[in-house]
Order: sequence, then structure tokens, then C-alpha cells
Amino acid sequence: MSEKILIVDDEESIRVTFEYAAEEAGYTPFTAENGQEALKILENTKISIMFFDLHMPGMNGLELCRKIRSNHPIELIYAMTGYSSLFDLAACREAGFDDYFLKPLSIDLFLKTVRDSEDKLNRWKKKK
Repeated sequence: MSEKILIVDDEESIRVTFEYAAEEAGYTPFTAENGQEALKILENTKISIMFFDLHMPGMNGLELCRKIRSNHPIELIYAMTGYSSLFDLAACREAGFDDYFLKPLSIDLFLKTVRDSEDKLNRWKKKK
């Protein structure tokens, strides 16, 4: 079974690029244009690896992360932003992000992060 990944970004080109890269690497990607769409996906699908843009209309990535963390403490959630001055690392850590990436995030770094996350989740599952 391939790991499910959620990519939330208001830029379609970013969603499509990472969706394609994830599929090619054997993962099952889900994409959402905003926080509300992401929450709807998570109502019906268990996803353990997520990447959120921080600067989105409506619910921003910090708010989305806080909402998800309240019910899903184990998932690995990563912030992506092209606006590093608006969102600092401390705010991202406080919201519950596991790491923080500046855009443009390379496909290689994206896939390495997914693989590392998958390894971490598998280790955690074995401890149960």
C-alpha cells in the first residue's frame, strides 16, 4: 500500500507538479486548493504526510495546521512558503508544523522529505 500525501496550495501549478511527482514515485497524492477542501478530504481519508502553503486565501496554512493537529497529533505536516517574512519558523513550530520549506521547493527535496517521513512513520508503527 502506498503512502497517501496531501498537498494544499492555492497555486495550481504547484499542486499539479507535486501530484505528478508523488504518483511517479509510487505514492497516492491528494490535492486541495485551500484549507476547507483539505479538511473535507481528511474527513474521509487518512493521510499521514501533508504539505501546506502558508499564504492562501481564507484559511492560511497556520490555521489549517492547528485544526488538523488538534485531532491528528501523529501526522507529519510541512509548511511551504514564498513569503518567509510573513511567517517565521517559531510561528510554524507553534502551529504544529514538523518542518518549513521556502518556495520554490525542489522535486528532489519534496520526494526526499516524503521518503524520510514514510520511514519515520513505519518506525513509529513498529513500536506499537
